[in-house]
Parts: sequence; C-alpha cells; structure tokens
Amino acid sequence: MSKTLVIYYSRKGNNYTSSGIRNLVKGNTKIVAEYIRDAVGADLFEVDTVVPYSTDYTMCTKEAQIELRDDVRPELKAYLDDISTYDNIVVAGPCWWGTYPCAVFTQLEKLDFSGIQVFAVMTHEGSGQGQSVAALQQYCRGATHGTPLAIRGSEAAISRDKVIAWARQNLV
Repeated sequence: MSKTLVIYYSRKGNNYTSSGIRNLVKGNTKIVAEYIRDAVGADLFEVDTVVPYSTDYTMCTKEAQIELRDDVRPELKAYLDDISTYDNIVVAGPCWWGTYPCAVFTQLEKLDFSGIQVFAVMTHEGSGQGQSVAALQQYCRGATHGTPLAIRGSEAAISRDKVIAWARQNLV
C-alpha cells in the first residue's frame, strides 16, 4: 500500500456557501482531508499561518486577492521539511481566486517532490478545480501528477462516499 500525506489549508468560521455566508465549525477542506485520511490511512499536515486571515469572509477574500496579486508567501506556524517517505501527496485547499491560498505555496516551495505523485483537491462553490493543477505543476518540483478532485464546499459533509471512492482509486 502506498504511503500518503495530505497537505491542506482549511477555513472554519465565516465562509461562503451556495446559500450565503455561513459560520462553519469545521472547514470544508478539513472535512475532505479527514475523509481521505480515513480511506487510505493518510497522514495530515495542516497549513496554518502565523498571522491569521480575517475572520470576516469578505475581508478574507480581499486579503487573499492582494496576496495572490503581490505573490506573497505568508509565514507559517510550522513547516514540513521532508516528504521523501511518501509515495503520494494530496494538496487540498479552498479555491480562492482560482487557486490555492498563498499560504499553501509557502509550504510547497520548501519541498522536493522528486519521485512523488501529487494530487490536487479543491473545495469550491462553483469554480471547480480552478487553476489548482497548473499551480501544482509549477510549485511541486519533480512530481508526477494524478487525477484531481473537486468537491463543492457546501457538500463537503455529505461527500464522504465520493471522496473515499476517489482516494481508494487513486492513492492505494
């Protein structure tokens, strides 16, 4: 069996859903990451910024847009240094402005993905994968790329079967 790590960023609290702004106890991407963990015994690494994004959803989207425009790399509370013991890396995050939050790129740029298969997983409210696959091709040096997965964030809690089927098909 392959060894898998899920590197993810997830936003709890004030979030956009198909029915408007809602307060989430657990972020959608974290829910999906945990389903992957449960399906294939993956390890989890949560990307967590030193300076948190705004708790207000609208302000957070403005911060994320500025970071992306200015190619900012937010400082993280902890970093992975070595992923060489893994066969698969799943990079999971919400689709912000068509790609991952810049904090995810902060982590990815520090790693060598040689010989590892990388999978894009995005939670979204209508933008699907966005440019996540292209971002991983840019930031995951030396990786090969597997089948991506997009989960509508407002359906994350009811996507267990879909996520587990994808994980077992691609990560075992």
